[in-house]
Amino acid sequence: MVSYVNIVMYGVGGLVVAGMTLLIAFQEKLVYVPVLPGLTKSYAITPSRLSLSYEDIWLRSSDGVRLHAWFIKLFPHCRGPTVLFFQENAGNIAHRLEMVRVMLQQLKCNVFMLSYRGYGASDGYPSQHGITKDAQAALDHLSQRSDIDTSRIVVFGRSLGGAVGAVVTKNNPDKVAALILENTFTSILDMAGVLLPFLKWFIGGSSSKGSKLLNFVVRSPWSTIDVVGEIKQPILFLSGLQDEMVPPAHMQMLYAKAAARNNRCLFVDFPTGMHMDTWLNGGDHYWRTIQQFFEQHVPEKKNESDIGAR
Repeated sequence: MVSYVNIVMYGVGGLVVAGMTLLIAFQEKLVYVPVLPGLTKSYAITPSRLSLSYEDIWLRSSDGVRLHAWFIKLFPHCRGPTVLFFQENAGNIAHRLEMVRVMLQQLKCNVFMLSYRGYGASDGYPSQHGITKDAQAALDHLSQRSDIDTSRIVVFGRSLGGAVGAVVTKNNPDKVAALILENTFTSILDMAGVLLPFLKWFIGGSSSKGSKLLNFVVRSPWSTIDVVGEIKQPILFLSGLQDEMVPPAHMQMLYAKAAARNNRCLFVDFPTGMHMDTWLNGGDHYWRTIQQFFEQHVPEKKNESDIGAR
């Protein structure tokens, strides 16, 4: 007769094998969702639908992947801050246009929207290694433009975009003036246990108490918690307390890690903010918070001769 202990051991072993199989076979589909159910990969609308003036930008990442982006300017010679926006994991940049329209109105800025590889009109397939290269290509493009104030480039990332933004900000202290993180996770390793609770016993980030047995199979760990502590630029943390996807505690942990080494960090929460709509539910307070952050850390130059100076 099979003992109760053996049954439990077989059950645990089965969970480990099932978890490993799921992670190996489907992890990219869980982390990266370029096409929302019922929709196509192409853009549903362009900025012109919202009466926004824009450029279609085509870039090459350092590994040769062709990338698409929109550069939306408040007006042709706008020298306000330029926001390099990195989106969440699902859908494409067209789904963020309404938010960007309001951003331009409220913050008087330019916005550069990058389609990660495999998203929108960009070629390739998404991965952490590849998207990191894509983000660098976008920043390099902006830093070489003569029609913007390159000393006022602010990286803004939401959810997965926050993980992307943290990496490119850390790697480019001379090109990025400040960073905004909104509803971002500590790591995909920690999120695995949130999305698939049984996995928390076998996988987890640096703050996890689990065995981390399956960590080695994760190809896109996006360990933001290990990156933010190395960022020297000012960081604004925007946290929606009703976030139904990323536990708000992740944002609190990111802030604590960053603020321990960086005294230019600010944490602001929004009681009714959910994962995707904190910008909407936060109302005027949301936009005033960002505007004040801009005024403090990327102020308008007093003289034309100051433009481009660091």
